[in-house]
Amino acid sequence: MGALDGIRVVEIAGLGPTPFAAMWLAEHGAQVVRITRPGARHVLGLDRDVLDRGRDWVELDLKSDAGRAAARGLIARADALIEGMRPGTMERLGLGPADFPGNPRLVYGRMTGWGQSGPLAHSAGHDLTYLAITGALHAIGPADHPVPPLNLLGDFAGGSMYLVAGMLAAMLSAARTGRGQVVDAAISDGVAHLMAMISGMRLAGLWHDARQANLLDGGCPFYACYPCADGRHLAVAAIEPQFWAELVTRLGLDAGALPDRMDAANWPALRGTLGAAIAARTRDDWAARLEGTDACAAPVLSIDEAAAHPHNAARRTFAAGEPAPAPRLSATPAVLRPGRALDPAEMLARWGPPG
Repeated sequence: MGALDGIRVVEIAGLGPTPFAAMWLAEHGAQVVRITRPGARHVLGLDRDVLDRGRDWVELDLKSDAGRAAARGLIARADALIEGMRPGTMERLGLGPADFPGNPRLVYGRMTGWGQSGPLAHSAGHDLTYLAITGALHAIGPADHPVPPLNLLGDFAGGSMYLVAGMLAAMLSAARTGRGQVVDAAISDGVAHLMAMISGMRLAGLWHDARQANLLDGGCPFYACYPCADGRHLAVAAIEPQFWAELVTRLGLDAGALPDRMDAANWPALRGTLGAAIAARTRDDWAARLEGTDACAAPVLSIDEAAAHPHNAARRTFAAGEPAPAPRLSATPAVLRPGRALDPAEMLARWGPPG
């Protein structure tokens, strides 16, 4: 009995953000059925895709009358739908938001890069291009060029999780009013919103437009990554004075001999001092000395190493190498379950008549 037990969701199979959102809803108890093209079980062509977990699927050809009719029957019975097509595609299939007047509570979740409107709405794109117009990409990376921050910032943080938040808000509204609505989740909108704190700092004159020139972008020596003796890295985030004092002591440095760290003019020299100290020991040596203290420093682990870290192991942050569901709810915890292929008629029977 998850927190979303009894919620029925139809997912139109897509890439990245849509399956992640559907996975999250399923892990928290929603009954999610995924509509996939015949023979296209895994969108990325993987033998097993982590993002597929937690829900059943039906194969439907939405270009056929029979396939659309079956999909229409499922959506008519659902509380919510997730789709990531280009604007207008679902309408052309007869499966748009206005095509279900008999299901007024339907929350229609739309996940795109550019949104349902605007000059770029019908253009192709990917995470990197969506980030490019928000200011976020410009701010990430070394001074001489921006760096792709994986696709976590756009596809999943600014995309999937904003879609989930919008759909949950819309479902709460539908429970009160009996009326669903369309959730227009654009990755470009979500990333721009995620930049709220940085934008506020910029407006206040506390954030420079140049990369590696600020507190949180690698420019500041006490919020940066340093190579260790073995070529691996230590992450340092000792922003507050008390954490900085702890770090300096544990690095074996003389606090009185260090320049004023709040004066950016001293940052190059301070970076050199920290770098030299950290380079004298291996990453794991520093981890043993610093973890569990208030020095705010941690070893930079590889993806393979992360699951074995004692903290992650104690919290079971990973399950069989995969990330466990998050966040953790005390009374209705999320669960993992395998999905299975269903016949469309079986799925329709399971959900019963519309309404």
